[in-house]
Amino acid sequence: MSPPRRLAVLHSHLRPDGPAPPADRGENELTPRQEAVVSTSPCAAAGDDSRGAATGRVADGELETCVFCRIIRDEAPAFKVYEDDVCMCILDSHPLAPGHSLIIPKCHFSSLEATPPPVIAAMCSKVPFLSNAIMKATHCDSFNLVVNNGAAAGQVIFHTHFHIIPRRSGDKLWPTESFRRSSIEPNETSSLIICIKEQLDSSPGDCKN
Repeated sequence: MSPPRRLAVLHSHLRPDGPAPPADRGENELTPRQEAVVSTSPCAAAGDDSRGAATGRVADGELETCVFCRIIRDEAPAFKVYEDDVCMCILDSHPLAPGHSLIIPKCHFSSLEATPPPVIAAMCSKVPFLSNAIMKATHCDSFNLVVNNGAAAGQVIFHTHFHIIPRRSGDKLWPTESFRRSSIEPNETSSLIICIKEQLDSSPGDCKN
């Protein structure tokens, strides 16, 4: 199979909803749509923030200072336990429990809402596989999957990541687990539900899908 034909087939898998790129172009000639599909992660090379900046996702110099981007570029040390084309799993350098790990995308996105759904899906698809290995290695049978999204939620590194935190019975890791929860208020809840549904209805179509 010729290189252009292979690229056309690859495109059909990555973008099944869009037209396939022509396969009769020169071997080294790419259309703009092909370049968009096969372009490398902006985290792949130091100083190359053109793709992120063009989409408004990355501030000037953010890729150079982001610790996760530096780990992905092998410019900073980390204990890697898993890696594929989309994401990487490393041990947290300041763990809440032994085996506390982070799943990070190789492409830089500062928040969950800025991360494309296919990237989130790829990260989530690895959670059962990785969490099972982590629990077995730490002799645990439970774990928390946590996403700190935004400063008020405790996000410190503004590069999307999931926490896998092994848990043991009685470890008292979260103080809030001992708090008594109040009952939901029906009157307040009805207005809240209406407000949430209005926000969902106003969301872009691709997010709904």
